[in-house]
Amino acid sequence: METAEATAPEQTQADGQGPPHGGPVPSENGKPTQIEPDLDFIRAVSVQGAESFKKCFQCGTCAATCPLSPDKHPFPRKEMVWAAWGMRDRLLRDPDVWLCHQCNDCSTMCPRGGRPGEVLAAVRREAVLHYATPRFLAKVMNQRKHIPLRLGIPVVLLGLALLLRDSLGNALGFAAPTESDIVYSYSPMFPHWLLNSFFGVFGLFALIAIVIGVTRFWVALSTGEPWWGDTGPKKGIGASILSTFKKVITHDNFTKCRARNSRAVAHFLLLFGFVALTAVTFWIITWRLNPLIGDEFVYPFSFWSPWKILANIGGVAVFTGCLLMIWERLTDRPNAGYSLFFDWAFLWTLFAVVFTGFATEAPHYLRMVPHRHIAYFIHLVFVFSLLIYLPYSKFAHMFYRFAAMVFAERIGRESNGAEPEQAAGGV
Repeated sequence: METAEATAPEQTQADGQGPPHGGPVPSENGKPTQIEPDLDFIRAVSVQGAESFKKCFQCGTCAATCPLSPDKHPFPRKEMVWAAWGMRDRLLRDPDVWLCHQCNDCSTMCPRGGRPGEVLAAVRREAVLHYATPRFLAKVMNQRKHIPLRLGIPVVLLGLALLLRDSLGNALGFAAPTESDIVYSYSPMFPHWLLNSFFGVFGLFALIAIVIGVTRFWVALSTGEPWWGDTGPKKGIGASILSTFKKVITHDNFTKCRARNSRAVAHFLLLFGFVALTAVTFWIITWRLNPLIGDEFVYPFSFWSPWKILANIGGVAVFTGCLLMIWERLTDRPNAGYSLFFDWAFLWTLFAVVFTGFATEAPHYLRMVPHRHIAYFIHLVFVFSLLIYLPYSKFAHMFYRFAAMVFAERIGRESNGAEPEQAAGGV
């Protein structure tokens, strides 16, 4: 790791609250303290379109503008100077980085054209790569040159599973259904036991990886230097989780954005559309164990099945949410911010999952063989990509942000709820 030494003098404010940037560098007896900037981290953040931290002169407009920023040690002011100084370790364990929802209110108000929202987005990406397990896989999967590998892995693994289908089925005692079997019309090519086992095993690997990553992140939050002051918890862990869950469900923080308040609609559609699709998927894969399902379980569902209707509604919601996000990123760059391969890979993968899901319906109902099997295979490839790369993609944001929000609730890092104009009076 390339570093360079630097010193940062202690700064004071007229109100006696300490450094204007929230006290990022500790001092001893009022004397300057030595820091070692991580130049590799500075370059990594800069190449992600977030080099605007160099423009920051700590005026505090961003912190005063943000409706989500707490009164004490507000963000993103302090994060901007930490990024400029290359204080990687402090940023990677900073819960405030994840409280930012990149509405870019701060970026549109910056008098020097800085983009604090993009700086924090770049730091979040670095955090996902840092805490991911194994870490090398996160770096490989988030490079554009590895797109063939990213798609090739699920194609090969799923192809091998289908190649060994009959041998494994005979060994495990699973009878091969015929093509005329209406109940399992996909089963001759894609038997349920095989898909459930295949996605179950790799899904378990992904779950273990994300749990390890979030656990490492939580430990870093809990054991790092408490720059926010009093380390004692203000809430119990249960109350903190419940409060955070309510904020996620209601999209409370998204609705406070002004520059990009339309994002609340897109994220709302994605969240609840994905919940609907997850519920239908869970219902399907647990039919043998689910006491709510009778002996007669017909899948694929008929077009007018309540579960099929729920799946279609969820798919339309996710599809619409993806289109809104893609359109905003392509047409409203000043407000949408800089998008990396990290962002686009997740967004297009999710879009492909829903698009190919709908694309399988027509050839299925028309009994087009082998067209429906080819379409379904392509759909499964993208579903597998979304699932197996969860710990290493922007999909992981959901888990890291939730953990950071719970931690912030627990230590009392909450916004005072004042309008930006009111908050700005203290700058």
